[in-house]
Order: sequence, then C-alpha cells, then structure tokens
Amino acid sequence: MKKSVLNTLQKHIEGDFTLEKPKDASLGHYATPAAFGLAKLHRKSPLIIAQELAEKFADEDIFTKVDALKGYLNFKLSDTFLDTKATEAILNEADFGKGEKSGTILLEYVSANPTGPLHIGHARGAVFGDTLCKIGRHLGYEITAEYYVNDAGNQIRLLGLSIYLAGRDRFTGLEVIWPEEYYRGDYIYDLAQEAKEAFGEQIFEDEKNIDMLSDWGKEKMLDLIRQNLAAANITFDNFVSEKELFKKWDETFAKLKKNPDAVYEKEGKVWLRSSLKGDEKDRVIVREDGRPTYLAGDIIYHNEKFERGYDHYINIWGADHHGYIARVKAAIEFLGYDPDKLEVILSQMVALLKGGEPYKMSKRAGNFILMSDVIEEVGAEALRFIFLTKKSDTHLEFDVDQLKTEDSSNPIYYIQYAHARINQVFEKAGKDPHQVVQTKLEDLGEDAQNLLFSALLLPEVLEDAFASRQLQKLTDYLKALAARYHQFYNKHKIVGTANEEKYLKLSAMVAVTIRTGLRLMGIEAKYKM
Repeated sequence: MKKSVLNTLQKHIEGDFTLEKPKDASLGHYATPAAFGLAKLHRKSPLIIAQELAEKFADEDIFTKVDALKGYLNFKLSDTFLDTKATEAILNEADFGKGEKSGTILLEYVSANPTGPLHIGHARGAVFGDTLCKIGRHLGYEITAEYYVNDAGNQIRLLGLSIYLAGRDRFTGLEVIWPEEYYRGDYIYDLAQEAKEAFGEQIFEDEKNIDMLSDWGKEKMLDLIRQNLAAANITFDNFVSEKELFKKWDETFAKLKKNPDAVYEKEGKVWLRSSLKGDEKDRVIVREDGRPTYLAGDIIYHNEKFERGYDHYINIWGADHHGYIARVKAAIEFLGYDPDKLEVILSQMVALLKGGEPYKMSKRAGNFILMSDVIEEVGAEALRFIFLTKKSDTHLEFDVDQLKTEDSSNPIYYIQYAHARINQVFEKAGKDPHQVVQTKLEDLGEDAQNLLFSALLLPEVLEDAFASRQLQKLTDYLKALAARYHQFYNKHKIVGTANEEKYLKLSAMVAVTIRTGLRLMGIEAKYKM
C-alpha cells in the first residue's frame, strides 16, 4: 500500500519526502510534511502549499479524502483501493507481503561449540537468525544461512577427554584423575555409554584414544545440535568446519602480511595491529609456539566469506562477543575488503522462570537450561514467538507458565485464537474465503475499514522489521491485529446479517495476514483451538 501511495504522491510532489501515519487515526491513513520542505524552495507558507497539493490529489481514485491541516497533508484511502489490495492478497496468499529487494546476504548464526546440546541462550540467536532469514527471503533477498562449527580449538580435545574420563570412571575401575576443567553433565556419561557400545571398554584404557573420542564426540554433538535445531523448525544451508578452514591459514596469513600495517612481531608472538582500526589494543594471532589463536580462525573464516563475494554479511553473536567486532573488522580491512559489509547483531542472554521462580538447570546438561527441555515444556512455536518479542540485544525474561495460559495474557495463544475464530466463523456461515473474495468492500464503516487497513499493513511491517533488525515489530503488529479483530468480532455480528459477506471477506484478509506473519516466524497458524 505504501508503495502505491508514494507513487501517487510523486506525481505532484517534488523531491524527497517522508510518509507517516498520523497519531490520530481519524485524520487519515497516511500523512506527509512535504509542504514544509517545499515552503523553503518556493518561498511560500507550508499551509498554502499543503492546500494547493490537497486540491491536486482530490481526483486520485486511490484516496477518498485529502486534507491540509497545519501544513500537513492527510490522506484517507478509498474503500475501492483497500478492497483491491485485499482481493489480491486473498487470491495470491503466497505472494502477500513479498518484496522486490535484490542482493545477496551471508547470514551466520548459532555457531555454538559442538561440545554439548544447545542451551536456551543459543536458542535465542537461532530463532532470531532463522526468522530474519525467512523474512529477508520473502522480501526478495538471496540469503545463505550458515553455521560455523568451532571444531579446531582445545574445547574439542576437552570433549574427548571428558568422554574418556567418564567412561574410565564408570566402566573400567581404573584410576581417574579429574582435571580442573572438563565437561560435566549426564550427557557426557551418555556419550561414554555410546562409545563403549561402539568401541568396547578398552577405548577408555589408553590416553591415545582421546583424539579419536574427540572427533567421534564432536560428530555426535553436531547430530544432536541438528536435532535441537530441527525441533525448533530451524535449518541451515551450510555447516562450515573451522578445522577444515585452518588448512588455509598459511595462505591467509601470507595475504594479511602483504599489508604493511597489518601485523608485527613482539615478544615472540605475531600481533594484529587492530588498534589502528578502532580496537582498544592490538591482538595476538600467533602464539610463541607458532600456534594460531582463536582470532586467527575468525580471520581465516571471514577471508573465506568475503572471497565468496556476497553483497552483505551478517553475524549473529552472543553479547559476550561484543569486543570481537572491532578486531575482526580490522582484519577484514587489512585483507583488502570493505569492513562495512560486515554487520554484527548481538543476542543477549535469557532469564527463564517457572511459576515466578528461576527455571531449574538441566541435570543432563550440568549447569544450563536445555533448549530441548523448554521446547518439550511449551512447544517450539511458543518458544519462537516469545524470543521474538524483544530486540535481540536487550535482556529477555519470561515465565514458561505464562505460555501455557489460554487467555489474552499469552500473546501467541491470543493470535492463534483470532485465526481459529475466523475459521470458526466461516464454518458457521457454511462458506469458504474464495466464495466471498469478489464481494466489494464498500461502505464498511470506520471499525471495519480500520481493521482492513491494519490487516493490509503487513508488507510495510516486514520491510521495517527487517531493515531495522527489530523483529519484535512483527510480533507487536500481530498482537495488535489480533486484538483489533477480537474487538470487532465482539462488537459486530457477522453470520446472518446484511454485511455477512463483507465481514467474511474482511475476516479472510485478517486470517491471510496472521498466517503469513506466523509462517515467517516459523509458526503454523491453528484452525481449531
């Protein structure tokens, strides 16, 4: 709708201008302060210019009313225009809200170490990334979803050691010397049990087997992570191995050294001169013993990313990685790429409650809340929705018991109930949406017209949510639309009235919007509740 309005306004308004929604809905559907900018150009009062423009738009079919008020132009869309948009949406639901954006994006998210099952903190970034991907693709972008597997560092060796010690402890009766650092939790003993079944007890009798257990355990954890993600309706196009990428370290390091400002040696180490590019200090990329650091892995990966030639790169990282942004961008620039093409979105942790009390840590995981446990308790769809209700870089706290209530306090229930209610209305009327799609939505009345306008706003909401990376704008919009429909339903009888077919078509439009919005959040709309 907004695009149609802008195209119409550009016939008579010079230059750039903004389109807004009046705070007072009775003034119109859209407004523009364009007259204020034109006043300087034409040396006229904005009140006079606004009045002159209002007269020029009076004959446009798209508007039923154009008012000049205190220099602003207010536009009320015609029933005919809104009806046409609704008909298109109902007949072509799969295309509703689709955009014509262009460009390629490499979106990396989750990338949790394959040393244990996903916890609730991982889940937030996973849901955000997957939803951003779905919305972006709907708007027309070509997006590749990628998981970077951190399988080259000491944590994988530590996983193998933990499995080895757990098996030695449980099955061999041999002495076990527990180190300060190792992975805890029942899942490690479960892995040890599986390793015993696969290789026999003797696997735990010789430390030489730790490396083999590390690789085996990593693959087992990756399988589990994929299962955790699939349970939340999340899939990836690529899984990229850090271990495999490290084979390119020599050539990447050589490329980095071609830039005379990039690196230097000091105290037997190789340093990245990241302080030149806004980092608080320089960073070690090669240790005294010649081993590359964790940052070196990021440098290899981002070089490999940029070699693939995407238009834009998005990383979704945990908030604790904030300090890594400057150093990674510095490396990108030293390698000869544009660091502004990399965008990093931070995902804050989640505080989970149950009945007002802190949610219990998983015994199986050791010291954190498992993503799979929460999905089992409230369902993947409730989990996905609640994780999208706040900006990703702000703290999120919610009570799982609230997600089980069946009233307006549970937002996903309230939205789903609106969709199921619409289906119920059609069943009661003995009709389906395609039987009423050609009904003309004329003389609707203010309540119905406002509801119709709200339902048609989804394309604008999607564009805004994606561009601002504030996906809570979609959840807020769907909550408000559901509330408006419930209010309309309670105020206006539908079946058996003179307005039955009009109101059914209006209801069908609301249902299309709810279904589409939920689908782009990875949630399936319910038809019965």
